Amino acid sequence: MSARHVIGIDLGTTNCAMAHALLDVEGSHPESVAVPQLVSQGAVDSRALLPSFLYLAHTSEGAQPLPWDPMRAFAVGEYARSRGADAPARLISSAKSWLCHPGVDRRAGVLPPGAPDDVEKISPVETSWRYLEHLSEAWNARFPDAPFSDQEIVLTVPASFDASARELTVEAAYASGIENLTLLEEPQAALYAWIDQIGDGWRKQIKPGDVILVIDVGGGTTDLSAIAATERDGNLELTRVAVGDHILLGGDNMDLALAHLVRTKLAEEGKQLDRWQMNALAHSCRDAKERLLADPSLGSMPIAVATRGSKLLGSTLRTELTQQEVTTTILEGFFPEVPPSARPTTRARAALTQLGLPYASDAAVTRHLAAFLGRQASALANLPAPSQRAPTLLHPTAVLFNGGVMKSGVLRDRLVRILDSWLREDGGSAVRVLQGTDLDLAVARGAASYGLARCGQGLRIRGGTARAYYVGIESPAPAVPGVEPPIIALCLAPFGMEEGTEAKLPEQEFGAVVGEPVRFRFFGSSVRRQDQAGDELESWSSEELEELAPIEVTLPAKGRQEGEVVPVRLRAAITEVGTLQLEAMPRTPSKPDERWKVELSVRSEG
Repeated sequence: MSARHVIGIDLGTTNCAMAHALLDVEGSHPESVAVPQLVSQGAVDSRALLPSFLYLAHTSEGAQPLPWDPMRAFAVGEYARSRGADAPARLISSAKSWLCHPGVDRRAGVLPPGAPDDVEKISPVETSWRYLEHLSEAWNARFPDAPFSDQEIVLTVPASFDASARELTVEAAYASGIENLTLLEEPQAALYAWIDQIGDGWRKQIKPGDVILVIDVGGGTTDLSAIAATERDGNLELTRVAVGDHILLGGDNMDLALAHLVRTKLAEEGKQLDRWQMNALAHSCRDAKERLLADPSLGSMPIAVATRGSKLLGSTLRTELTQQEVTTTILEGFFPEVPPSARPTTRARAALTQLGLPYASDAAVTRHLAAFLGRQASALANLPAPSQRAPTLLHPTAVLFNGGVMKSGVLRDRLVRILDSWLREDGGSAVRVLQGTDLDLAVARGAASYGLARCGQGLRIRGGTARAYYVGIESPAPAVPGVEPPIIALCLAPFGMEEGTEAKLPEQEFGAVVGEPVRFRFFGSSVRRQDQAGDELESWSSEELEELAPIEVTLPAKGRQEGEVVPVRLRAAITEVGTLQLEAMPRTPSKPDERWKVELSVRSEG
């Protein structure tokens, strides 16, 4: 059956959302799809958002029934989030952040972290596919004549996701039954949603020379991107020109900050909390924060934490979180007023740590924003007729906010005020804010809108890879104690290489070792835009190239000697879903079609 719908999915850190649009129907626009889910024990309701929480129920709690699965043993969504506040050891959250954590085996059972032995543990990949499976089942329940697996699916990922995290996302999608899959960066999805919402009027608000800064602060990450408007052959064209680092900094950090504030208040009353109560407190603070930031007229919200070992209706610790406390903690802690020269601070880490997410060491979103604008000051240099050459900062002319944290008008106003002060100091003009999107649903709707654009029903944003990618080539050198052989970084995929294309590498031969464990070293750069496929770098600074986690594999030696060095040529391509594939093709193959393929998704997870 051919696809009748394009389905956009926002697989968010805090919430998931789904939207769809009819294909081959003139004037079709994305519409949100409400998702049935447990909202309390035994009660199912359809909500616009599916909270990204998975609760592993104890057998004594019985089934967690859904219309399509009355015997389900776990819950996803609203009930999972609320139930987890009472039993945090059984709750999985922030799976998306774990999915991009290179310090753990993301296919192994590591979630919930630190849970007791009697709690089933699953992997970040499995958690993600369970969310996607729930969305798939919800779709099939509503549209039984248009099976989910037959539709065109556009799944969003952070622009800063590396190739490994993207491939693991694809793996989770395939496991959930998705077949016709395309990945899209979340900031681009947000802009697609804005364009769809505004209609043809968007061309009056965006003109050649404009630079749109997308500030996406969600539950677990801060994602920064810049999209430039240029004119090509008389037509307005949008091109994504810069992407920030993957910053684990968002609403989760703010919830923890508020939880520490409340714990201090309880300690002053002689009430102490253990680690699991702190987890429950963070979930309670999340709910209070969202309500207080959404409605400034609220003076305070009650906070209740069950005592250890208490019954469901047993004793609780009670206090409150005030509007002033939330505003002060988040504004001053996460959005402080800093100069444009500010940069994120780092601290020395303890030698031993508990298993957890690699959160950003600096909680100030504004310092990360200043670093992004400073690092990307030359992002427009390769565009036709660049309209600006900022001496120290990239100068955005418009701002588009996205992410649940940015629903707060107080926080948006703070960022705009700070950004305007930086631009004035650097000789620029104030930015304008692009309005008109639902920050909860924009990414899903934008993903569906992009799906229409891929089929020729709308504008497409050009982008390609958000980084240039390189592989390390070891140079032969005499052994010297304490000195590693020199490494050359060979550019495999230049910045902006389009999905579904192959890089033209030189015919140069390299040696591939087969039949024994070897390590491939990969590098990425978000600032070296001039490098072309085949360029070789003999030296670079840490600001230019970032080394990615290595891939450790054993190339099959069938028909050859173990340890043999085989002369090969390299072929590099960016797949349709935006991941990098490297193939080594022997000059004299031992059998037809002999070649070795390496993907970033099989990198060492240790």
